[in-house]
Amino acid sequence: MEIRKIVTIVEETRREAGREVTPPARRAAALAVIRNPFAGRYVEDLTELMDTGAELGTLLGERAVAALGIPPERAESYGKGAIVGFDGELEHAAAILHPKLGKPFRETVGGGKAIIPSAKKMGAPGTELDVPLHYKDAAFVRSHFDAMPVRVYDAPRPDEIVVALVVTGSGRPLPRVGGLTKDEAKKEDGLR
Repeated sequence: MEIRKIVTIVEETRREAGREVTPPARRAAALAVIRNPFAGRYVEDLTELMDTGAELGTLLGERAVAALGIPPERAESYGKGAIVGFDGELEHAAAILHPKLGKPFRETVGGGKAIIPSAKKMGAPGTELDVPLHYKDAAFVRSHFDAMPVRVYDAPRPDEIVVALVVTGSGRPLPRVGGLTKDEAKKEDGLR
């Protein structure tokens, strides 16, 4: 894996709708800009990108949790995404995000029974991606349905992929749409 750049973004919401958010809602994204080894050509076997996904699950997951300044078990939501430069294909993002990234990413956040939501797209430098989020142990916890927009101003170049992992220490600021709460969740099957 050839990494050109790593970017870490931390967002802390202290006020929302004129009200104080206590404690502040915090989320962090860790992004890696990597060279796409298959840019410009069709390759049947994408194992190299799958293995890259495993490495990035650990590297970026640890960075996102560290940026929040919390122990892994206090992480509440997670999500993943990738933007592929125009000489690549969406399947390159899928190879990184799906077969092998999840297990090491879950380890960096102290577990996680729910599926890790994901997004992928093609784009030019500066393309923004909304990384979807939900509660790591029960996907139906509505207070944690969210997304974090991320971008790297000079990536992806045509032969690059931007990979983003997002971790939160809370749900949305001032949630009030009802539904299952994190305290009510059974956390057995990743759904409820």
